[in-house]
Amino acid sequence: MGTLYLVRHGQASFGAEDYDNLSDLGHMQSLRLGEYFGNHDIHFDGLIAGTLRRHKQTLEDLLKGMNRAGDHLSWEGLNEYDSEAVIATVHPHKLQKPTSPEMYRHHFRLLRDGLAQWMAGVVSPRGMPSYIDFVAGVAGALDHVRANHYGQKVLIVTSGGPISTAVGHVLGTSPETTIDLNLRIRNTSITEFAFTPKRHMLVSYNAIPHLEERAYADWITYA
Repeated sequence: MGTLYLVRHGQASFGAEDYDNLSDLGHMQSLRLGEYFGNHDIHFDGLIAGTLRRHKQTLEDLLKGMNRAGDHLSWEGLNEYDSEAVIATVHPHKLQKPTSPEMYRHHFRLLRDGLAQWMAGVVSPRGMPSYIDFVAGVAGALDHVRANHYGQKVLIVTSGGPISTAVGHVLGTSPETTIDLNLRIRNTSITEFAFTPKRHMLVSYNAIPHLEERAYADWITYA
């Protein structure tokens, strides 16, 4: 039996000109998770990450917190979907930067609608693969882990979309359930699978044991 930890990146720069950078809090979350792994003597035989900047930054901070270094395998199929492109399929005008709870809710209502239509094959967001190909990219990473790391511990750093897609793929959930999983996933949360050469089995989803102490209550974020 092997163990796979899927970690969502730290808080990125939601609403900024370039989302694909960790915020100051995102760096702290990632460093804290690395400290948690180190303090609990959790070490990894394999490291894999998407190719986005926030994935690499999260992994770097995490390894720093563990006081270790290591090369990782870059996996493009673990990159997040483009939320702006998804929203543009159902809302052709550029959204203003959200500055109120209602604007945030409006943003995520549009995202949910766009995701549902993309997953159903109704729309094709500009510059993005089909949903079938998106799932294949995530499933390919899971296949690689099973084929190459049986009996080992593996860490994947990626985004909420690929993580919820991995869970949906393994459990056979509906698109609606996969979207619900996606939109509630927390930054630097851990999703754990056990695996054999033939299959993955979900152990836990969206856990944040490194942020459970009261001192870290304000560090829990979703975007």
